[in-house]
Amino acid sequence: MKQYPFISLKKVNEPYEQELVAVAERVIRSGRYLHGEEVAGFERELSAYCGVGNVVSCSNGLDALRLIFKAYVSLGVMREGDEVVVPANTFIASVLAISDAGLVPVPAEPSAATHNLDLDLLERYITPRTRAVLAVHLYGSPCWSASFEEMAHRRGLKIVEDNAQAIGAYVDCGGARRMTGALGDAAAFSFYPTKNLGALGDAGAVATGDDALAARVRTLANYGSDVRYHNPFCGYNCRMDELQAAMLRVKLRHLDEITAERRSRASVYERAICNSLVRKPLALAGAVWHQYVVAVDNRQAFRDYLSAHGVGTDIHYPVPPHLQPCYAGLKHQPLPVAEKLANSVVSLPITESTPLSDFEEIAEIINSYKVDC
Repeated sequence: MKQYPFISLKKVNEPYEQELVAVAERVIRSGRYLHGEEVAGFERELSAYCGVGNVVSCSNGLDALRLIFKAYVSLGVMREGDEVVVPANTFIASVLAISDAGLVPVPAEPSAATHNLDLDLLERYITPRTRAVLAVHLYGSPCWSASFEEMAHRRGLKIVEDNAQAIGAYVDCGGARRMTGALGDAAAFSFYPTKNLGALGDAGAVATGDDALAARVRTLANYGSDVRYHNPFCGYNCRMDELQAAMLRVKLRHLDEITAERRSRASVYERAICNSLVRKPLALAGAVWHQYVVAVDNRQAFRDYLSAHGVGTDIHYPVPPHLQPCYAGLKHQPLPVAEKLANSVVSLPITESTPLSDFEEIAEIINSYKVDC
């Protein structure tokens, strides 16, 4: 029986193998493994790609978010106990970064269509203690609207983007394309190996047009040190190494190709999946399809059926953060949409390394799914 793996990182990186080996040799022979030209070069290139003034590389996506909120607290923009609205259906890292800075996460309902924050309902979660909204571009789908931006500016709220899954995505603003990662006041990136732009290990970055925020993030990420052996702040060790930066520079040059391939695969699903038992996601023009997530009422039966036909699947995310044991005491409004999504979502194969014809075949398998399968 033919197999359709959910993801193979070996296959994902095969097209760039010779380039990756070459830059690995370059870094090894340079004798410089931290704070070198590879990191500086990657920061410049990512800044240019996204159209944002500052990029500060760091160790991973969670640390990127943590550094943003810690920097805002350090600068006095936010204080411990202030609230940050965050989508209720997101990876727990989005919420951990908020509480780690001494801020209070306020889980908000998503849209059942986009799985992102329901921007029409957002103001119901805002209180006098709210200082920011964390807009998570979940699964590579932009979470943005002109009215959302206007509301945040009117209320004096910071917009922080969790862009871990959406590098290369965009929104159309009056005929002009604006890239995710450059929409709000600051953005966090993850380059975990499974991401559309994946390192060969952990890596992340912060992007912002705020020079003061970027400087504070850079200081906090390097032990709180502004110059060597001078530490005005209690900081962390959150640096990106030269090897990961060199790998990412290679793959950043191919990111538009990767995005185009993922969009073409998502378009096959959009066109070819025709099963009333399977709810497809709303296809936004600027999405980059880090995941292609459908919803079904009997998830385990659906996954078992696909597995029996060789199709690998995953679940993102089966338990929302507000139901995790570590947030047992978190106060929140009822979140029925988030909890229904957590119980019904299934991620299908979507990587650019999977042959395009496979997606037609996977769609045919899905179309044959019945409740009694």
